[in-house]
Amino acid sequence: MTDFPGRWAEGVSLTVAPALMLAGVLLRIGYDGFFPAQLAAFADAPALMSASYGCFALGSALLWPGVLGLVRRSPGSRPVLWGGAMVLSGLFARAFHAGVSHLALQLVDVQGLAPAQRAVASAYGAFHVFQPLNVVVFAGWAVLAAGLWRAGTLGLVRSVALGLMTALPIGVLKGTGPMSVLAVAGLCVALVPYGVRVLREGPAPRWWAVPLALAIGAGAVVLGTLG
Repeated sequence: MTDFPGRWAEGVSLTVAPALMLAGVLLRIGYDGFFPAQLAAFADAPALMSASYGCFALGSALLWPGVLGLVRRSPGSRPVLWGGAMVLSGLFARAFHAGVSHLALQLVDVQGLAPAQRAVASAYGAFHVFQPLNVVVFAGWAVLAAGLWRAGTLGLVRSVALGLMTALPIGVLKGTGPMSVLAVAGLCVALVPYGVRVLREGPAPRWWAVPLALAIGAGAVVLGTLG
C-alpha cells in the first residue's frame, strides 16, 4: 500500500503531465486571454483550440500520481503533506473548470459565436462548490514547493520553479499570458527531470508491458468515443 501509485505511474505523470500542460498553454498563446476572445478563437480555429484545452486538461488530470509520488518520497514532512493535499484539491477544481470550458466552447458550434458569448457572459462568475478552493489552488503549490525543498526532495532552483505555479490563472476559458507560460515552464523544469530520475530508479519494464499499455489506452479511447 505504501508504494501506491507506483514508480511507473509516478514517473510517467511527472514527465508527461507538465509537458501536456505546457503544450496546451502554448497552443493558444496567440489569442487574447479573456473569455469572449477565447470563444472567438474557437470559432476561428476550432481544432487548435480543442487541442489546446484538451492537452491542458489531460495534463492537469494526469498530474495526480506525480503529486502523490512527491509526497510519498518525502516521508515525515508535514508541509509536503499539506501542500500535496492542497495541490490535489486544486487539480480537482481545474478538472471542473475544464469541463465548463469544454461546454462553453461547444456552445459556439451549437448556437453561434455571439449567442455563446452572451450565454457565457450571463453565467460567468456564478457560484459553484469549487470556488472556496481558489485560494487552495494558488497557495498549494507554494506550500508544496517549500515542503519539498525542506525535505530535500527537490533542490532550491527546482523548488522555486515549482512555486511559480502559483502564478497560473484559474477559472473558465483562461487564455495564455506571460505568467501562464512562466508558471507551466517552471512546472516542467521542476518535475520533468525528477520524473526521468524516478523512471530510472528500477528495472526497465518487460518487453510486452509498453505495447500492452498502449493497446489498453487506445482501446479505452475508442470505447469512450463510441460510448
